[in-house]
Parts: sequence; C-alpha cells; structure tokens
Amino acid sequence: MTRTRVIIMGAAGRDFHNFNTFFRDNETYEVVAFTATQIPGIEGRVYPAELAGSLYRQGIPIHEEADLASLIAEKNVDQVVFSYSDVSHEYVMHKASQVLAAGADFRLMGPRITQIKSTKPVVSIGAVRTGSGKSQTTRYVADVLKELGLNVVAIRHPMPYGNLIAQTAQRFADYDDLDEYDTTIEEREEYEPHIDRGIVVYAGVDYEKIIRQAEQEADVILWDGGNNDLPFYVPDLHIVIVDPHRPGHESTYHPGEANLRMADVVVINKIDTADYESILRVRESVANLNPTALVVDAASPIFVDNPDLIRGKRVLVIEDGPTLTHGEMAYGAGVVAARRFGASEIIDPRPFAVGSIKTTYQKYPNTGPILPAMGYGAAQMKDLQATINGSHADLVIAATPIDLRRVIEVDPPLERVRYELEPIGTPNLADILKERFGR
Repeated sequence: MTRTRVIIMGAAGRDFHNFNTFFRDNETYEVVAFTATQIPGIEGRVYPAELAGSLYRQGIPIHEEADLASLIAEKNVDQVVFSYSDVSHEYVMHKASQVLAAGADFRLMGPRITQIKSTKPVVSIGAVRTGSGKSQTTRYVADVLKELGLNVVAIRHPMPYGNLIAQTAQRFADYDDLDEYDTTIEEREEYEPHIDRGIVVYAGVDYEKIIRQAEQEADVILWDGGNNDLPFYVPDLHIVIVDPHRPGHESTYHPGEANLRMADVVVINKIDTADYESILRVRESVANLNPTALVVDAASPIFVDNPDLIRGKRVLVIEDGPTLTHGEMAYGAGVVAARRFGASEIIDPRPFAVGSIKTTYQKYPNTGPILPAMGYGAAQMKDLQATINGSHADLVIAATPIDLRRVIEVDPPLERVRYELEPIGTPNLADILKERFGR
C-alpha cells in the first residue's frame, strides 16, 4: 500500500497533537517531517521514536519552516497540514499558495478528528487572539468552580520547548515541580497563577495520556488554551474571549474566528480601557458570527502594589512576550500602569537589546518601545536579563503573571502589575458556571 506522504507545519504544540491523535498509528499516512516557526530554537530537533510510535522507529525530523518548499520536493510530499495558531487568514492562504505551487495539497484539520473526549466535564477557555485575556478568565473560572466545591485540574496548551520525552506528561503542583522540569518564563507565566490557587496543572506533549492522568484527581477539567487555538478536548462549555482593542481581528485570524463560531459563551473583555466604537464593532461582529452565544461583558482592572513609586520615574515596561510579538499588541497592562501613575518616560529597550531579544525585534518590527518577556530557554533568559539591566531604568514595570526576580537577576527595582477579570452586568459568567456545574 502506498502511504500518503505528509509534512506538518507547526510550532511545537498543535502540530504534535494533530500527529498524536490522527497520524501516529495511521498506516495510510507517512509523516516525513515537521516544520517549526514562531518559537525560537525549536527546529533542528527530532520528534522522538518513543513518542512517534511503531511506524516511526527513527523518529521524525523537525526543520525550519523556511525549508518548506525544498522539503516538499526532496521528500516527494503529497500533503501539507497547517497546524499552528494566531495568524491572519491572509497569512494562512499565502502558506497555502506556497504549498500548492510546490505541488502538494494543503490541509487544515478540524475538531472532530483531533479533539479527545474526557470522562469528566471540561470547561475550555479560548480566544480570538493572543493577549485577549485568557489567563485572567481562566483564573476567574477556576475560582468559581472551586467555590462550588469542585476539585479543578487545569490542563494547559502545550509548550514543549525542551526534552520532549521528559515532557510527555507533566504534573505541576508546587514551585519545586517548576524547578524540577526546568520550566521557561512562558511556562511559569501560565502555571504559577494556578499553583498559587492550589490548582494542579498538567501539560506536555501527549494529551491523551495527560487527560487520563488528570481525570484521576479532577471533578472538572479546565482547558487553559494557548494563542487562539481550538481546544484539544471536547468541551462541555466553551468560553471564548474577544478583544475590543483589536476590533475586526475576531473575524480575520486563524483559528480565532472558528473559536468564536464554536463558542457557548463569548466574553467581551477590556471594556474599561477600549473605546466605545470599538466595543460596538466587536459586539456586532460577535452577533453576526455566533448569534446564539451568551455574551458577557468584562473589564480587566490592573493592580499595582506601590503605584507612588512609578510617578516621575524613567521606567522600562515589560509585557507578555507572545502578546507583543505574534499577538501584534502595541502595549498591555504595563503601559497602562506607567501612564496612569505618572511615569516621566517609558524607555525604549531596543537600543539595549542583545542576542535573541534583538532578533525578536528584527522579526517583529511592530513590537515598539516595550520589552517582551521572552524566555524560551536559559540562553534567552540571560539575554532578557542583560537587556533589562542595560537600560539603566529607574524602575522596571513588569506586567507578567510571575515575579521575574525568581528566574533572572534584575538590577533596577521592579514593580509588578497584576490584572484580573471583572465581569460586568448580566448575563454573569459566575451564574452561567453555577447553573451548568453546580452539584
């Protein structure tokens, strides 16, 4: 039997999941390579044989996406599967055109063949773009479910940037687990807030193994999505966040539009800082794309422990990395805090950027005068540290969910900015959860 030869385009997340759930033991297909982008330094590895299964005794090589056209020719590829997120519809079709011109089919995979069914109820949190407010929404939902007396276990969208075998199925219950697995800044940003609330977090590579382990200790599973990707599990309630700071993006980005169309509940977030016309535009878009969804209004108020320290200072603002880079946001909660509390200047970190941080600015030139909290490995964390210390700021304003001082040495004093979800009016997200999941 001739097997269909496949390349999977990804970023060390959805690509591995699509392989595991559909291709791994499928004798009608042969995955000859993965390609990788978005995340620095993840190409050049091999998806190991221990995870790839009996059909792939040598594992599967991971190449740079820039090599895609040549790989299609060299490996006589029949089909290319696009498997990463938070990109414009136009971007996806440019990639499709590149694949078609090279002679292969272009494919997108849907939920029916990639989602896993849990034995426990699943609440999934997604968004139309990175940086819309998934994290604070997930924290809010977790708190409500815990108040109902439910044992909540969170499963986080994958971030396997290290040893894939060691990261097959990871369980994080305390900070020692974070240190044991040598987690990156990006991982800590997502795991620590759950751990602080006493919630166990699972993540890794093989999400079938992960869910079966999590089911042993959960009353309800909380899927904590990444980027604007679709949930890996069949949700019993699918909550999707839209962002009025980027009106129109809810219908022009992949797979964010699909997420919105699938949603049971849509949260229009950040209405405390967005302008009225943008809020109306997003509300109309939601009504057109998903008229049956329940729509919840919410704010994301910021909290600063010592706001008086900001006034009159030259500040370096650090924001969530993916939100600034492929999320295309020009600012976040850190800039809001700097302006609200009277900073005299927001320092442009680009002249002080070193190594991989400098490369990040070159790859994402629209990032602007804000420092993305990039930390996909030890080397990049050192570059981040050097960039911060080279700025000679009076004060660092860090709007990331973690205390950066736990993982890097920062010379200037640092003030953290926190933000939480605050639903407004009715329908109320807490009431929706209580009606659906109350005992």
